[in-house]
Amino acid sequence: MSGLTVENLRKSFGDHEVLKGVSFHVESGKFLSLLGPSGCGKTTILRIICGLETADEGSVLVDGADVTKIKPEKRNIGLVFQNYALFPSMNVAKNVGYGLKMQKVPPAEIEKRVSEALELVKLGGYEPRRVTQLSGGEQQRVALARALVTKPNILLLDEPLSALDRKIRAEMQYEIRNIQRQVGITTVFVTHDQEEALTMSDQIILLHGGQIEQQGDPFTIYSQPASVFASDFLGKANLISGTLAQEDGQWFISDPAFRIPVKHVGGREGDRVKAAVRGEYFEFCAQDAPGANPFRLEKKIFTGLAWRLIGRLGDQALDISALGNSAGTMREEADYFVRIRPENVVYYNND
Repeated sequence: MSGLTVENLRKSFGDHEVLKGVSFHVESGKFLSLLGPSGCGKTTILRIICGLETADEGSVLVDGADVTKIKPEKRNIGLVFQNYALFPSMNVAKNVGYGLKMQKVPPAEIEKRVSEALELVKLGGYEPRRVTQLSGGEQQRVALARALVTKPNILLLDEPLSALDRKIRAEMQYEIRNIQRQVGITTVFVTHDQEEALTMSDQIILLHGGQIEQQGDPFTIYSQPASVFASDFLGKANLISGTLAQEDGQWFISDPAFRIPVKHVGGREGDRVKAAVRGEYFEFCAQDAPGANPFRLEKKIFTGLAWRLIGRLGDQALDISALGNSAGTMREEADYFVRIRPENVVYYNND
């Protein structure tokens, strides 16, 4: 099977079990993000894949070949560290070509491949420069070129953008994804940044407590979170408590102050449930519109891209994201009506 396969990885440090049987597959040429909070095990997975850490149980396969017991330098895996790990005493060319030198590649071939790698990351002509003279974004590109110059089967990226400012970070997200598509290399990217994972990935694995909480494409994992944790971590959702109810074949999450229509996916009438609803899925409407519920606007905040409209649905907090100038004319401490489409609501049993 081409690509990367991780099977039943388990790892403990002392009494702390960091990985609890993690398994997944990345198709050849695809971009997978491992997403989760600090301590969830994502970097440990990356270190096991490249051989810098040994799993207590489980295996790692690259293009169908088991590399679990192979030394790191023999796995043909490229790695970009969070701190880039460049050699300050070497110029750009020597940093990029270091891995090829260790492989005893002839000098003329090293020079050619280093030049090609730097052109790929848009640093053509930077060979003689000292890495200490480069900006953070340029150092990140050098680290990426060094990882790609050996033509690895797998590329691993361990939060490589975390030290960059917001503007450069956004540019590098685009550049890394563009280069990955151009080269066609199977890539695993570790991040705790939700927007970064959504922007860059073919697939996302959300980790929580050493286990996979949810896996899917960015749209599915965002719009259909599999748990309360997933809904709260990946693009914070409103969590609304109520009782599951049915009327004339339509299911609702009901409370004395509101009724939110839902698609029934389990549970019985009377069950206490918790609904996750993204702030941008709410629509303002007239009082007599189907599905209208009262919303008390308490505070509005302009974020640049949208307005955050903070208030209450009954006695429960609600944070709505609204685009357009019309939201700017809305008054604080005023009453409005909102509705939500059933397909945009996900609910979970309270237990």
